[in-house]
Amino acid sequence: MENPLIKAEMVEATEFPKLADRHGVHGVPHTTINDGQANVVGAVPEANLLAEIQRALG
Repeated sequence: MENPLIKAEMVEATEFPKLADRHGVHGVPHTTINDGQANVVGAVPEANLLAEIQRALG
């Protein structure tokens, strides 16, 4: 999916350990949505990721 309202960043957790700790990153992939309103750990099907995004939006 592509949307101009969505912003994504990829960070190397070992280079930014404080940021990784703040978001509870202990393994990868780890997707944090809306600054921690939802998290997805591991490679999940697109439907699971979409469900977490929708949950984070309330």
